[in-house]
Amino acid sequence: MTPSRKDFLQSTGAIGLAIAAPSWLTACLSRPRPTNVVVIFADDQGYADVGTYGAVGFKTPHLDRLAEEGMRFTDFYASEGVCSASRASLLTGCYAPRVSIFGALTPAAQVGLNPSEVTIAELLKPLGYATAAVGKWHLGHLPEFLPLSHGFDEYFGLPYSNDMWPVDFDGVPIADGRKSQYPPLPLIDGEEVVETVDELADQDQLTVRYTERAVSFIERNAKEPFFLYLAHSMPHVPLGVSSAFRDSSEQGLYGDVMQEMDWSTGQVLRALDENGIAENTLVIFTSDNGPWLNFGNHGGSTGPLREGKGTAFEGGPRVPAIMRWPGHIPAGATCDRLASTIDILPTVAEITGAPLPENEIDGISILEMILGDENATPRHDFWYYYTGELRAVRDGRWKRVFEHRTRSYVGVEPGADGHPGAYAFPTVLAALYDLSTDIGETQDVSADHPDVVARIEVVAEQARAALGDRLTQRQGSHVRPPGRYSLEREDVVGHVAVGAHLMSFTPSDPRYPGAGADALIDGRLGSGDFRDGRWLAYDGADFEATVDMGTTRNISRVGLDCLQIQSAWIMLPRRITFSVSEDLVHWRELPSIERSPSPDPEVRAHLLTVDTDESAVRYIRVKAENHEPLPDWHAGSGNTGWIFIDEIVVVD
Repeated sequence: MTPSRKDFLQSTGAIGLAIAAPSWLTACLSRPRPTNVVVIFADDQGYADVGTYGAVGFKTPHLDRLAEEGMRFTDFYASEGVCSASRASLLTGCYAPRVSIFGALTPAAQVGLNPSEVTIAELLKPLGYATAAVGKWHLGHLPEFLPLSHGFDEYFGLPYSNDMWPVDFDGVPIADGRKSQYPPLPLIDGEEVVETVDELADQDQLTVRYTERAVSFIERNAKEPFFLYLAHSMPHVPLGVSSAFRDSSEQGLYGDVMQEMDWSTGQVLRALDENGIAENTLVIFTSDNGPWLNFGNHGGSTGPLREGKGTAFEGGPRVPAIMRWPGHIPAGATCDRLASTIDILPTVAEITGAPLPENEIDGISILEMILGDENATPRHDFWYYYTGELRAVRDGRWKRVFEHRTRSYVGVEPGADGHPGAYAFPTVLAALYDLSTDIGETQDVSADHPDVVARIEVVAEQARAALGDRLTQRQGSHVRPPGRYSLEREDVVGHVAVGAHLMSFTPSDPRYPGAGADALIDGRLGSGDFRDGRWLAYDGADFEATVDMGTTRNISRVGLDCLQIQSAWIMLPRRITFSVSEDLVHWRELPSIERSPSPDPEVRAHLLTVDTDESAVRYIRVKAENHEPLPDWHAGSGNTGWIFIDEIVVVD
């Protein structure tokens, strides 16, 4: 029987085998199988924060060695300049909007990476790979979103960023403000919280503890293929470094942290060497985005690049990247062709013979390029998304920036010693940059190249059609939902008002329109995710609606389904009143529901009801009153809160 392509790839590792194979492919065919994969992912490490990229004030000998023995990339991109979106892209091979992961998820987030998405770990598990995630996850902190639900055998680390804790920049617990409602920072082993990170001294041990667990995983699995995802919490603020590296650099604490992270890379490389598997291991080092520049001396450097983290200028998504695979990737090579973290999954798939996910992805295998084929240019364009906005498109050497409002570090004083400075928020005008001569994006040349602008606009329209664009109010046709926290209740509730006529209702906040007015009487209940498209939201405003059931009938109960997420300022209504009528003229008011809220960290949906014994009811009017202001005990005291509503329930 003729072997399938999959069978052939798994047995030989050959991709696109030809009778006269080029030298780079011949080397690929002769390699031992299967290949281990190690991805080391830094947090907020800037483009110029590695010795071989021009770091000043600290040394990175192990990363420099990695570059000497492998390939250094000059034009390598994280998918976005922000944490969660970037990590979702790395693991799935998709731009973040495709998998609906935006920004940086907080401890209050009720969404995460959808378990239906295929990660690198899930790609490799069927091939017999052992898999481990160590360090920062940030793709959902609830059990259904943690690494063990995404193909990893082991997990040890923090579920989100190390600054998402109730501690101020100086290490002192916070008594008020939104951050005070963050829970203690949990250190998770598997799916269990084994301890909490309570003070800055605890942060000092994170890099060491991650490294120890990573090395242990390598040693325990040296005789079988493995995938290790080592995602450091550093150099994201607050910076932490062990006593062994404190005061070790000329630059201060940031340099100390970078030197310890370099040591960590050295420990991983040493473990590969000592176990005799370095030759059969692909090691990838890169960062989730550029540096957080408003932290001044506790932030990194973008070198010649414009802006930093949280922007679509080059300093936001362009990051250092080094790959080593002895005997396959040419030693000491520099690659100036375009590549991205979204390309890692398909590249690993091609190396290992693993089938690509059935779900559509955006990554392109760069195997031929990293194996030394100088004519290989698998990726020609890159889409600069940020929180659902298509802010720019790169086409070869050209970068087209679209008008948008952005965070900026220009013209404001940075912070120092762990304290942030302010941001500016300018509106950026549309422009065209030639990155081959203007890496700092200083000279708009759009007037000189209208043909290039027109060509890139075509690519941009393709992106908007597929993935959407909040700047132009476009909905993407190829977007998949995130995983959403279940409130452990039925999605649908039956009652006599389903399909009735909603005569009037208070328009919801345009950011959270739900499914429109009909959502209030469609019998479909919302999830624990207030962004799931079923909830209507009211910011500091009251809600009122009138339902016409079409005929008179007896009713025994009326209710309003409401969401509570106090950490997101979503409160149950202060008061709910129901009135009933037969003719829209004579109204009978039912007993009201009064709420005096107390602190509650849980996400809850409450069907708030009133029992009644009314006859001859055709019309029902409901009013929900917001909190104005929020209670004194709340972090947002003095401000207005939100109410979220998804269903008016009427029972006969």
